[in-house]
Amino acid sequence: MKKIKIGVFGLGRGASQFDNILLNNGQIVAVCDVIEKRCEEAKEKLGDIGIYSDFDKFIEHPGMEAVLICNFFHEHTPYAIKALERDIHVLCECTSNGTMAEGVALVRAAEKSKAFYMLLENYPHMKFNREMRKIFRGGTLGDLLYAEGEYNHPLDPSAEKLIKFWRPFDKHWRNYTPRSYYLTHSLAPLIYITGAYPTRVSAVPVYYPKAGEDALFGPEVKDRLAVITCINNDNSVYRITGCGGFGAHENSYRICCDKGQVENVRGTDGKIMLRYNEWNIPEGMEENNFYMPEWNDPQENLIAEAGHGGGDFIIVREFFECIRENKRPEFDEYFATNMASVAILAHRSILNGGIPYDVPDFRREEDRVKYENDRETPFYGSDGSEPTIPCSSR
Repeated sequence: MKKIKIGVFGLGRGASQFDNILLNNGQIVAVCDVIEKRCEEAKEKLGDIGIYSDFDKFIEHPGMEAVLICNFFHEHTPYAIKALERDIHVLCECTSNGTMAEGVALVRAAEKSKAFYMLLENYPHMKFNREMRKIFRGGTLGDLLYAEGEYNHPLDPSAEKLIKFWRPFDKHWRNYTPRSYYLTHSLAPLIYITGAYPTRVSAVPVYYPKAGEDALFGPEVKDRLAVITCINNDNSVYRITGCGGFGAHENSYRICCDKGQVENVRGTDGKIMLRYNEWNIPEGMEENNFYMPEWNDPQENLIAEAGHGGGDFIIVREFFECIRENKRPEFDEYFATNMASVAILAHRSILNGGIPYDVPDFRREEDRVKYENDRETPFYGSDGSEPTIPCSSR
């Protein structure tokens, strides 16, 4: 099996992928971070590697075939583009683009490059989501009508060290992330399972102004939840959340079709509930089926030890397989920018009373032209730039 020579940019999150890279026969040849201690720790673990604090020098490291991009949430795009322009494969943390204009630029760069772009979106590869994909695509549920995806991540407001870790300074991106923006963990599993892509989006907020009680996103974000409705390219409907701060911590997904439905059941650590209408029960099945899915994967021991329900290992494995086999990733630039567009336009819907927006298809030049200069952002930039729109509904 061919080793993939990869560099890691951003070691706050990137270091957590070291083992997954090594276990998938990757060779980490260089790392880049502005925090010297992180680089020193990486060298202790990995040995003789290139150490950089400047991305432009890092990306020129000899022999680098691929790069894992894990810098700030809203600032991935310029670095992904620089790598693609050098025909270096990109595995990028979500989200793919912080503005609509960046989404256009990313797609244009990926189309010109000989390298692949892939989004590091791990939640579809949790065991229950892979099982639901297998069930749905097996055909026994029939046609998709409606699906739900929820990602809920409240944190203890008294956990001062954890809050400092998540939000280390006042203008950090988590202090200004609208509730719709961090939606890939809600939306990506639904697209992965069903193959349906959003084409129109609207959203409303759950406004809850008690500051400091949700540590993941800071007190500047007064909304606890964005309730997002998507009409899809097959006329089905999704109801999703961004990263919510309501109820109890959970990841919940439900797929409803004309013959039955399947979901992972809340509070059961990943059990599946598969139900059919009594007149549509397939041979060998019950009307109600309640069970814990299996991995059925030759590397399940390695998967089970990886972060995010095994998804971290699988997504790196798939990225390397795409490089080795020269095949286009499923989570490519079109997949990624579709979700980012839903996130950005859902927040605009919130700011404008819930009105719907058409989701652009960046395969189409006419859609790109519409958004190529759209740089509206709720974030402070590392270059000192300021937000141009509010991060909250009020």
